[in-house]
Amino acid sequence: MTIIVAGVVILILGILAQVMGWGAEEHAAAGETAGHLGASAGHGAGASLEHEGSSTVVKRIIVSLWHSNVFFLGVSTIGTVFMAINYVAYAGWSVMVKRISEALSAWIIPGAVIMLVVFLVGRHDIFHWTHEGIMEKGNPNYDAIIAGKSGFLNLPFYLIRTIVYLAIWAFFSYKLRQLSLAEDQLGGTVWFHKSINASALFLVLYAVTSSMSAWDWVMSVDTHWFSTMFGWYVFASWWVSGIAAIALTAIFLKQAGYLRALTSNHLHDLGKLMFGFSIFWTYVWFAQFMLIWYANLPEEAVYYNQRLGGFEGHYTGIFYFNLLINFVFPFLGLMTRDAKRQMIIMKIVCIAILAGHWSDFYLMFMPATLKAESGFLIEIGIAAIFLGAFLILFTRRLASASLVPVNHPFLDESIHHTT
Repeated sequence: MTIIVAGVVILILGILAQVMGWGAEEHAAAGETAGHLGASAGHGAGASLEHEGSSTVVKRIIVSLWHSNVFFLGVSTIGTVFMAINYVAYAGWSVMVKRISEALSAWIIPGAVIMLVVFLVGRHDIFHWTHEGIMEKGNPNYDAIIAGKSGFLNLPFYLIRTIVYLAIWAFFSYKLRQLSLAEDQLGGTVWFHKSINASALFLVLYAVTSSMSAWDWVMSVDTHWFSTMFGWYVFASWWVSGIAAIALTAIFLKQAGYLRALTSNHLHDLGKLMFGFSIFWTYVWFAQFMLIWYANLPEEAVYYNQRLGGFEGHYTGIFYFNLLINFVFPFLGLMTRDAKRQMIIMKIVCIAILAGHWSDFYLMFMPATLKAESGFLIEIGIAAIFLGAFLILFTRRLASASLVPVNHPFLDESIHHTT
């Protein structure tokens, strides 16, 4: 609740700052290049639509709601993905943090509702392809490139896909949670084997839906631009953030006197995952960036032109900050074995990763939607409100069942786990 109240205060300050014009001169100067970069993106006749829609304050709120919800929804689903992977791998070490990963999925249904409402109410402020007439030949707003994608980017099909993604994630999260609780109450291995079957099916479906959701919810914001690596890129960001959330929660619970059987060996394994997948995220980031930079094709390079020097350098600082906090800091911070086993270092790196990948999504959304009009107060305020609401649901689910799955067949292995 404290975080929510702080978020509301920051949000109000951000709205006042925007309305009263603090920093307006900088925004105006940076905005002079917006038309040029929009034209470079190939919007053609539809470029005039970039300046239509809600006021800047309302647009910032709508885009920020979408930005933070996509981030928290992805992290929430990773709880189920982490649990499913450990089921199909017959992993024993992770049983001690299993209930944490189960509880992470508490945001999926509220996040799904928010996503659908924000899209239906504010889609014109987020997605260029939703503007009227942009796919109608002969209309002044007609854009041939976007019209060529109308078979995929159309309102009914988009909504159907989004509902399918969310329904699959919510159903399997619920199913695995119920099987886990039944195992606690009734014992036996039948629930474990049912969980393995459900997890295997979920992972196949998630492999498809996670990539497609990244195309729909994130990549289609830059309607003309596309990358075949983008699904992996977004997943890597969600995945390492989810691991950091699990590790951070485990540390807080341990320090509060819970999870007595959790040891530095469990933290070591979580630290190795964070270390390894921070490098994986960087690998995908660099592979995408390097290929686009080397080819130097205008229709591809515009994505990085906007983020690296575009809009009078509006996003240049956060572009480099993104690399430092998501790669350099966790790489150096978790390089040694001892670092992965110390709670204080793990806690700092977990918080940095979560903040860093929220900023990564900031960099994915803001240049295409707000150009040089984005800021941080409104965005951080909304993120804090989301964080507070997420923590309320997350901790309530944690408290609703035993923190240790007492009848899990690999519980003893997890208790005596060594690395």
